[in-house]
Amino acid sequence: MLIQINTDRNIDGSVRMSNYFSGVIESTLDRFNEHITRVEAHLSDENSGKEGPDDKRCMLEVRVKGLQPIAVTHKAETLDQAVTGAAEKMKNILETTIAKIRAY
Repeated sequence: MLIQINTDRNIDGSVRMSNYFSGVIESTLDRFNEHITRVEAHLSDENSGKEGPDDKRCMLEVRVKGLQPIAVTHKAETLDQAVTGAAEKMKNILETTIAKIRAY
């Protein structure tokens, strides 16, 4: 599974941060590894430098073999919460989607 982390201009996309979030995503979606070809995470800070509730956003796009890309978005106060929330949402969607594929 290839994981790509993209950030907007308001977030410092360091290698350390990318490795950490890649690990979070990979550990959450690991059981679907044989079905996933690529994961793209788009991280953004919607209020730039200002503080505010739920101003960090993570949009995950997963490419599953033989299907159209699946995307989810999660907003939270921190990037860590946003990535974790989006990964959990994606895990739930993949559980349902792959169960339907296996049923056929």
